[in-house]
Amino acid sequence: MDTNGYRLLLPEGTLDYFTISDVKESSSESVIYLEEKNDIPSEYTHVKVESKGFYDPVAVQDFPIRGKKLFLNIRRRRWILQDEGRYVSRNWKLVASGSRMTHEFASFLKELY
Repeated sequence: MDTNGYRLLLPEGTLDYFTISDVKESSSESVIYLEEKNDIPSEYTHVKVESKGFYDPVAVQDFPIRGKKLFLNIRRRRWILQDEGRYVSRNWKLVASGSRMTHEFASFLKELY
């Protein structure tokens, strides 16, 4: 499925950190599936880190488009610090201050943790 046009419905800066993995549409709603990219957070680039999949997805209702409900199904990635054995995820507060992503969207993602 061509997902290119759906990027226009996302908060600015979202595709810097996420990819659109799928889109499902029905007569009453559209769901955009987002997966966090496997780019190691900058605060962990100096240690051994391995991707360990995703947290459970979270569905966020966004503004309706053309009479349809719009949902963002977000899967945030997690990494394990191999030397410590603890899981970490991206610090969305740092992302908000250093990127084009809206502060509100980054704050929402931070609260999911």
